[in-house]
Amino acid sequence: MKEVYEFLKACGVYYLATAEGNQPHVRPFGTVDLFDGKLYIQTGKRKPVADQLKANGKIEISGMTPDGKWIRLSAEAVLDDNIEAQRHMLDNYPSLQAQYQPGDGNTEVYYLKNAVAQICSFTEETKTYRF
Repeated sequence: MKEVYEFLKACGVYYLATAEGNQPHVRPFGTVDLFDGKLYIQTGKRKPVADQLKANGKIEISGMTPDGKWIRLSAEAVLDDNIEAQRHMLDNYPSLQAQYQPGDGNTEVYYLKNAVAQICSFTEETKTYRF
């Protein structure tokens, strides 16, 4: 899991895919955190992505590092109301603190469950991680 976290951090921006009915939705994301042995992402409750995650927690993530490696990750995103998880995330992203605060009713953090991540490259063997 730590390798996946570090890879996503190195991407800076990754792309999160959700579904609404039979329509996929993809958008750039940048938050990722390790807390209490779980990998987390963060969004705002008022955003359409939050509604999509609540209706169907199955997600996919893709991102690429500057050296040309990429990740494909599929998982189930599980909402976690733990204020400490929110605080930990926002402590690691101070630029978001103008928009979000732990326990503000808008901040939502999700941990990834049943995740399978593949880190790929044209020159190296694919590495697979499950958590």
